[in-house]
Amino acid sequence: MATVFTDANFDTEVLSADKLTVVDFWAPWCGPCLALGVTIDALSKEYEGKVNVGKVNLDENPDVSVKYGVTSVPCVLFIKDGQLIDKYVGNAPKRVFEKKIQQYLQ
Repeated sequence: MATVFTDANFDTEVLSADKLTVVDFWAPWCGPCLALGVTIDALSKEYEGKVNVGKVNLDENPDVSVKYGVTSVPCVLFIKDGQLIDKYVGNAPKRVFEKKIQQYLQ
């Protein structure tokens, strides 16, 4: 399962992480978000120990959502060394996210 990121733990779990972090912003009322959730969970298993993969419930964590300008979901952020390095809005096949992860693991 993907890690649950919140307003309370985002700085510690994401910004202070020593590895690439993939953050899926989602909402329970969003159909495409629920579909993407399966992909995010699969990526968290596949890259366990190499990449932090987690989810932020937009409805329950407004502060971090506003900080990163997330206005449409699903929205996946790629953060490395505390910096936003890429953003993908919408659902996509798993290979799209795998390609981005591989690009940033270099």
